[in-house]
Amino acid sequence: MAASRTFSIIKPDATRRNLTGAINSKIEESGLRIVAQRRIHMSREQAKAFYAVHAERPFYNDLVDFMTSGPVVVQVLEGEKAVTAYRKIMGATNPADAADGTIRKLFAESIEANSVHGSDSDNNAAIEIAHFFKEDDIVG
Repeated sequence: MAASRTFSIIKPDATRRNLTGAINSKIEESGLRIVAQRRIHMSREQAKAFYAVHAERPFYNDLVDFMTSGPVVVQVLEGEKAVTAYRKIMGATNPADAADGTIRKLFAESIEANSVHGSDSDNNAAIEIAHFFKEDDIVG
């Protein structure tokens, strides 16, 4: 099967605690390759646009505030069934429900500060990747 791509964000709670390397190790151990990566401080405009799908939800403003509270690492991951593979290694959104050994079980502070974001579909992965990367930035 051909490799596919997914999008990842290492969130402010994880970058604040210097967990980028540990999270990247879990990603690579799972068989995924990091083919693009950049550390940024997301602007309010970027966060609002990225999370626009949640604009009507009660947690939207808190989410934007959190994602702009410190640096994040945006990434493109590549591998077989990348979306599914990354969601498996991320673990459940609520770290209390996440399987042992997953990123969220190991590193998340709470359901809100759960250390990572990952695309939920191939279509959304393409949209999310394009939000932060040009094709020339991806050097798999």
